[in-house]
Amino acid sequence: MKIALLTQYYPPEIGAPQGRLSSLAKALVKRGHTVFVLTAMPNYPLGRTYEGYGGCFRREELAGVQVIRTMIYPTKSVARVKRLASYGSFVVSSAIAGAMALPKLDYLLTESPPLFLGLTGYLLSRLKSAKSIFNVSDLWPESAVRLGIIGDGPALRVAERLESFCYRKAWLVTGQSREILEDIQKRFPKTNAYHLSNGTDSSTWCSGTQAESTQNQTCMVIYAGLHGIAQGLDQVIAAAHKLKQDTDIKFVLVGDGPDKKKLMETSQQMGLTNVSFLDPRPAAEVRSLLLSADIGVVPLKGRIPGAVPSKLYEVMGAGLPVVLVADGEPATIVRENKAGIVVAPGDVEGLANALRQLAHDKTLRESLGRRGVEAVNKHFDRRKIHDSFVDYLENDTNEHLFSGGSAAQLHEGCSDRA
Repeated sequence: MKIALLTQYYPPEIGAPQGRLSSLAKALVKRGHTVFVLTAMPNYPLGRTYEGYGGCFRREELAGVQVIRTMIYPTKSVARVKRLASYGSFVVSSAIAGAMALPKLDYLLTESPPLFLGLTGYLLSRLKSAKSIFNVSDLWPESAVRLGIIGDGPALRVAERLESFCYRKAWLVTGQSREILEDIQKRFPKTNAYHLSNGTDSSTWCSGTQAESTQNQTCMVIYAGLHGIAQGLDQVIAAAHKLKQDTDIKFVLVGDGPDKKKLMETSQQMGLTNVSFLDPRPAAEVRSLLLSADIGVVPLKGRIPGAVPSKLYEVMGAGLPVVLVADGEPATIVRENKAGIVVAPGDVEGLANALRQLAHDKTLRESLGRRGVEAVNKHFDRRKIHDSFVDYLENDTNEHLFSGGSAAQLHEGCSDRA
């Protein structure tokens, strides 16, 4: 097969889509397929182009994947005009670069959000005679409405029509959570859907539980990821304030994002000496930090339908007990696998109590951590998830070759195969 991944985000950037899509690309290459990635000049989450990159066009090879990079207006501002300018610049530049640089394809997978990229994906799939796969990591524009990014009005109606267009024109819609697929199939029942779950590579973690903390008298609570609107890290800072008298509990927040400056200022204003902020780290260093911690906190600001933070799987894979601030599908994952404690978004007192309980109960921490590792090995090993998806595409390709036509609709992609 020849397959292209169209995504605004890709390594050397760090983040959820970057890790997930690069893992999928490697799985395809390992099976002997030719993989292209059409992406932006790396800039996320710093809001500026990485050193060594720049210009309008660049080719490189990463782990056997042919990566085509094109220009983008980089920003980490949450201001609507700048954000739209960033999305729009890549929509246009990727359409031009893809039309010129990509060969004829069998499949083209478009990563959403940003939703606007669906236009480029549709255009390129037609130009390159490819079956269009629309991969939904977050439900937009619904998530944007929930987060207050967009309100009722013409902009919302345009976004809803674009969403409908992307689903109707796709040969296959993939979603990282069951809530996403259920929502899409309820509104668009004729859509072919496949549960392309997120996860983590279990081979990158230790055999069972996290390493012993080097500071035996200190319980380290870690958050590693984007400091953005959706994460609601102000809840973690507020909980740290409530726990400032518990001198054996320390918080470490690793990463960057539009809210980081405000969070640091709030922490300083509160006089918190139990909170440390670290700059973004390469994936290997993040793994080491997780393995040296005692508790992993995974917060969301509020109810975001279909959202399952990728860091949830990483915390579980590291053998850490999870303190999850969320409801919906991520809460179900934690509860069903007995991997941590679930707190409702906005319940700062409940968050502080959960952290205090785990900090003072090593046996409970170890028990929850073991169950998290077991769940990752059984259900959320990214290698198995991606191998299953490659099987799916290969079966479709073989059926097409032997039948001389398109494969039949395959709805079993929504089953527990991942």
